Order: sequence, then structure tokens, then C-alpha cells
Amino acid sequence: MPESPLALVTGASRGIGASVARALAPAYRVLLGGRDVDALADQAAETANAEPWPVDLSDLDGVRGAVAGIDRLDVLVHSAGTAELGTVEQAAPSAWRQNFEVNVVAVAELTRLLLPALRAAHGHVVIINSGQGLSARAGWGPYAASKHAVRAFADALRDEEPGIRVTSVYPGRTDTEMQQAIIAGEGREYAPAQYLRPDSVAAAVLSAVTASPDAHISDVSIRPRPH
Repeated sequence: MPESPLALVTGASRGIGASVARALAPAYRVLLGGRDVDALADQAAETANAEPWPVDLSDLDGVRGAVAGIDRLDVLVHSAGTAELGTVEQAAPSAWRQNFEVNVVAVAELTRLLLPALRAAHGHVVIINSGQGLSARAGWGPYAASKHAVRAFADALRDEEPGIRVTSVYPGRTDTEMQQAIIAGEGREYAPAQYLRPDSVAAAVLSAVTASPDAHISDVSIRPRPH
């Protein structure tokens, strides 16, 4: 019996990443990427065909070691990310560096290291971007700049690697722990019903990944329905 295809999902310990892993698990063996070993173990216990893949994506030597045994990869989903906010006047250089290191450099390096495995499978790279990757609001400059940059990375990868499908997903505000922290920082009351559910974003990812072989869904934009 042939082995199931393999998917790697970063940021899989919670939020959108965990939802994407659950959506893929019925058809894929799933590696759950993340730093929180305990949270990954909990997710693996709840998700069929899944196993933890603990790694700190900012530790490039550690990443190289972690990918060493992967010689064929059907799906790579970049869901790990950070959101350091601030106005252009107020944001320190560290905020810009942190956003770019996590949201761009880590994505680019993990993809680069896995290109042979992705090529072998004619695989699919999915990047969970953000609405801020399409436009930028006041106070979101450091984060939005990184998301615009990773959009350019995805576009370049798609053009350079015609044998690999590349999809950028642009969710609006989604009901996650990160969103809760952002709303608290804005001094507003959190109302989950106003935001997308992580499962809705995961469904969009699954739709792109399972599109017929002749189709290449390059960009998906998702917004919460107004109430």
C-alpha cells in the first residue's frame, strides 16, 4: 500500500496552523512544526496521522538539521509568524528586524532547504500572509512591510519553480491568540464573532492544495462577513 503524501505545517501548535494541520490530516501525514513541544504533543494526540516537528525557525542551524531526513514533501504550509506593531515614528529597529526575521527570512530559508524535496514531489507551498500584505494601515508598518515582502517572495518562487505550486493566502482578522493580543493592545473589547474562524482559513488552504492538477490557485483573499 503506497504511503500517504507528506505535509509540513509551521506554527501548528495553535491558531490557523493547527486548523490547517487538522484539515490536511485525513489525506496527508502531517509534520506539526513549532517551538512549544508540549502544545505540539497535544495537537499530535488530537490529530490523526500527525507527529510533532519541534524546531525554532530562527535557529537556522537547527532548521537545517530538522529537514535533513525529508527527501520528498508534497505540501509546505508557512503559518508561523509574528506581529510586532508600531507607527513609523515609534517602532524601534528591533520591531522591523523581528518581523522580517520570522515572517520573511525564516520562510525563505525553510523553503530553500526543502526545495529538493518539493521538486521531487511536484509539491505545493502555501504561505499564510495577511490582509496587511495587500495594503497597510497606520500603526502596522513593520508587520505590513514584512507581509508585502513575503508576498514578493511567493511571487518570485512561483516564477522560478514552475514545477511547484505556490499559493499566498490573505486572511482578514482571524480569531486567534495573536488577534486577542492585538485587540488588547488597541484597548478594545474582544468579540470573536467579528473575526474569521481559523477553520475557515484552513478550508481555503485545503481547497487550494486539492485543486485539480491543471489548476494553480496563486492568491486567495478571505475576509470576515460583516455582521
